[in-house]
Amino acid sequence: MSLSALYDLPAPAKINQFLHIVGRRSDGYHLLQSVFVLIDWADTLHFEKRQDGRLARHDLGPALPADDLCLRAALCLQQASGTTRGADISVLKQLPWGAGLGGGSSDAATTLLALNRLWGLNWPRARLAQLGLSLGADVPFFIGGHNAFVQGIGERLTPLALPRAGVAVVKPAAAIATRDIFEHPGLVRDTEAISEAAIVEGCSPGDTGQKFHKISGNNDDADSDHGSLHNTARNDRGSGSGKDRDNRAGQLTPWQCSWARSGEQWGKNDLQAPAEDHCAEVRLAAEWLQSRYGNSRMTGSGSAVFARLQAVLEDSIEGGCAPTLATFPQAELPAGWVGRICHSLPQHPLLGWAE
Repeated sequence: MSLSALYDLPAPAKINQFLHIVGRRSDGYHLLQSVFVLIDWADTLHFEKRQDGRLARHDLGPALPADDLCLRAALCLQQASGTTRGADISVLKQLPWGAGLGGGSSDAATTLLALNRLWGLNWPRARLAQLGLSLGADVPFFIGGHNAFVQGIGERLTPLALPRAGVAVVKPAAAIATRDIFEHPGLVRDTEAISEAAIVEGCSPGDTGQKFHKISGNNDDADSDHGSLHNTARNDRGSGSGKDRDNRAGQLTPWQCSWARSGEQWGKNDLQAPAEDHCAEVRLAAEWLQSRYGNSRMTGSGSAVFARLQAVLEDSIEGGCAPTLATFPQAELPAGWVGRICHSLPQHPLLGWAE
């Protein structure tokens, strides 16, 4: 049965556990190493198929630029595939921009995954990722669907199975253009590269013994919530049934594990010092989180900063124990800042949409 619409599809954010610039290509692109982690702060997108070939975006929240990544992704896929179909794309923007959370890239990835299915193109994931790279370096990660060790300019992905964790994320009022940070004269561009084996095989001696685990093979058919497909009804949610959210009672140990500490083990965010020099609010946000949670780190090129959280085990109504996190002190945030308590995701909610 041909689909006419896809509703309530998530476009989750990411954070960088660490981010190292290890070199620069002859064309000026920077070579990086990072661990990207999906979190549950997300935009929501809706797609309705058009037969006239027109592409239109409708803003359900803050207004987006006329030529945003959603429309650019849709146009690229339309032109590359030769389809005569179009789409109405409605975006409920909840992620702040200029934050280093990958919101625009995630929107583009969700658009490619959704239209690939809505238009019946059946492109494989690798082909979508190649197209996504032309839109932005972070787009292939969101198409890939897994938390990952990321190398190159963003196209080399090693999927990692990471334990669930909680983070507090704060975005100060200022937004930062990625170009401004990469062009900063103080940016370190020769951090020593880390071997992939070191990342995959685990943490340093004296740590908890918890390890990252490389995901091998194709997990597209894994038993997970991949979003809801429908023709016209809006009563189901594309963001999943909540099975992952409600299963935390059986995952106590990972909350105590080393996924966040590993970021300290491997290094830092090379972009943070230039960002703090460029924008004083980044430093203030880092100090704000440091004073409350004892740690902080900028994600991406900023201006958002996150802190890892230690879960507290509390008895649930059902009699078991489940990890809970302190309430985020939203009222204490300076004017214009936004923030929230987030949880890492084991995988992208649309994993399996490009097989």
